[in-house]
This record gives sequence, C-alpha cells and structure tokens, in this order.
Amino acid sequence: MADPSAFLSNRARGVKQSAVRDVFDLAMTPGVISLAGGNPWLDDLPLAELGTIADELVARQGHLSLQYGAGQGTPELRDAVCSVMAADGIAGAEPEHVVITPGSQAAIDTAARMLGNPGDVVVVEDPTFVGALNTFNTWELDAVSTPTDEEGLIPVLLRTTLRRLRTAGRRVAFLYTIPSYANPSGALMPAERREEVARICREEDVLIVEDNAYGQLGFEDGPVAPIAAAHRDQVIYLGTVSKIFSPGVRIGWALVPPALLREFYLSAESAFVCPPVFSQMLSTAFLTRFDWQAHVARCAAEYALRCDALVNEMQQSLDPRVTWIRPAGGFFIWSRMPDGLDTLPLMHAAAEAGVVFVPGGAFTPDAGPHPHFRLAFSFVAPETLREGVRRLAPVLNGALPNTP
Repeated sequence: MADPSAFLSNRARGVKQSAVRDVFDLAMTPGVISLAGGNPWLDDLPLAELGTIADELVARQGHLSLQYGAGQGTPELRDAVCSVMAADGIAGAEPEHVVITPGSQAAIDTAARMLGNPGDVVVVEDPTFVGALNTFNTWELDAVSTPTDEEGLIPVLLRTTLRRLRTAGRRVAFLYTIPSYANPSGALMPAERREEVARICREEDVLIVEDNAYGQLGFEDGPVAPIAAAHRDQVIYLGTVSKIFSPGVRIGWALVPPALLREFYLSAESAFVCPPVFSQMLSTAFLTRFDWQAHVARCAAEYALRCDALVNEMQQSLDPRVTWIRPAGGFFIWSRMPDGLDTLPLMHAAAEAGVVFVPGGAFTPDAGPHPHFRLAFSFVAPETLREGVRRLAPVLNGALPNTP
C-alpha cells in the first residue's frame, strides 16, 4: 500500500494541530489543574427537570426528536433564539432569517466555505479565536491580523489593514470579529467603536462575521448591542447556547442577511444535512420553559467571583512584569510576559509543575515568539484557581530576566 499521506488532499496536508489541542492532551494528566479550557459552569442548571424533559422527548416524541429534521432548524428553536438575540440587543430578528447549526463553530465553517475562495483573506483580530483560525486554515483562507487594544479592534488600523490588502490586489472574504468579551483577550468593544467598524467595512465593501458567544456574560453591565443590531445587511451574526445553556448539545445559529440566506442555508445543509433534532428540542425547552436569563445572571456572578480569585492570586504570586487586564465579563484573562519571551516552551514546563494554560501563539496567524498567554477561570473552583496560579508562578517568574 502506498504511503497513506499520498491519499491526502492539499487541504488536509495543510491542517495543523494547534497548541490548544496540545494543552488538552496535557490537561488529561491526573492531578493537573487546567487553566486552559473555556468550559461553562453547569452546576446551576436544573438538571433533574431537564432530565425529565429529555425523557419525555424520547418516550413521547421520539418519532420526532430522533428523526431527521429541517435543514434550517426547527421553527420553534428559530423563534426562541430570536428572543435570545432580542436580549442581546438585536430587536426584530425574523426566524426565517435564522439558520440553526451544530454549534457556532459549524456556522464559522459555513461562512468560510460560502464566502471564501482558496487564497482569499479573512481579516481577524490579533488575537482571535483559535477555532476560527483552524477553520480558515482548513478552507485555505489566509488569515491576516489587524491590531487590537483593551477595547478590541482599533478602527483606524482596521482601515489601514483593509486598504493595504486592496492595494496588494487581495480579495477580502470578510472580517471576523468577537466584539464582546473576546476569546482570548476578554476585550469589550464599546458601542461607538462598533459603529465605526461597521462604517469602515461598509465604505471598504467588506462583510462582517460577528461572533457573540459571550455577550450576555458581563459581570456588572448588560450586553452591548451587537454590530448586527443596526447593520443587519452587512453582518452574518453568530450565536450559541454553549455558554448560556450547554456546549454538549452542540447548538448554534446564524442570523443571515436576506440576500445571502439561500447560499448560507444550502452551504450548511451540504455539510451536516440538518442540526440534531433532539438537541434542538431540548434547547428550545430550556429557552422557553425556564428563566434562562436568571440562570445566565447567576452564572455571570459566579464567573466574576472566579475571575477575582484568579486575579487576586496573580497579584500576590506573579512578578509585576507579568501583566494582564481584568476582563469585565466572559471566561478568560489575557496575560503577557515581557517582550522577547515565548510562552510555548513555558506551557510544557507548567504542565510538569501540575498546571496548564494556553500560549498566545495559538491565537494569532502571525509568527512568534509570542509573550502572551490565556488563563481560563470559568470551569475551575476559586481555591483550585488559586492553587493553579501558585503552581504556575515559579515557572513564569523563573523565566523572567534577572534584572527588571
């Protein structure tokens, strides 16, 4: 038999394993504390009641819940997620413009396959979601970063990036952005900056793919209205129940401009035929039969406590040259070592010390060294978070130069 790699497409040959996957492998070691995975806290869920509903969905409605369904998703769930989007700040979303997907990752994949040709550019924040970068790489799209600060995309530099690409003759498929409590940076883009980003993209004729997984998870303030709220015709808006209900049900959605709906729906259908009906029905029940917003508020309060526990221990245990910005919501703290240091080798040293994190190089298409790293606090109890930092401190502090 020939070398198995001879059977691979060029696309498959280009797929790379990210540092995040390496971290997850390390995190499986017994006794290791994981500050890597962005998992939601599920203890507040009404599990007994959900179990009863799940039993009913199989025992009484199994001929529907266990069957194929409509490619665009059930009407009941599409209507329910419009209520979620209304709480996000998108008023008047129409269910007929919603496409349900098996998680928002599938919606990112659908947008990439629908909008980009091999060699096209996707402009991304630096840093950005590693799952999106992996998808763009799979579809042979060139992710080009544009700078951010503590408030997300920097509009004037976004315009510079877009014009530089146009001058070089590059086709920009779309801008991918996470304006609210971004993964990994935790940045929250102010409303005024969102309007400026929308205006620049309209003037430069660039479509926006807006990913809003964390928008309702502010520690103190309510959601900032998404870009799509006022610019529906130029934004494909992505939502998910992964952070407000359950990542295991694998349910996300896209609110698509009417002019692109048919192409998005057909591209999605060609990939997964239909989203899982049982998961849709269980998600619909959660969103319509429970006070899901009260659940989200309790979760956000718990995340704030965990974030504070992590930050307080970092202040006590880490050298002042290790810096970070406390986020106002979401799951992550984006931290930084001094320039010139690369956190990838430190990931392995930390694992040997019994704690794992994600190095910053996983979240950018740009070559290293990368001094940043991401710490996740959402899934770990406060005292365990503190112990994780105590294990991590000797690794990080020991990598610093001897003189400040």
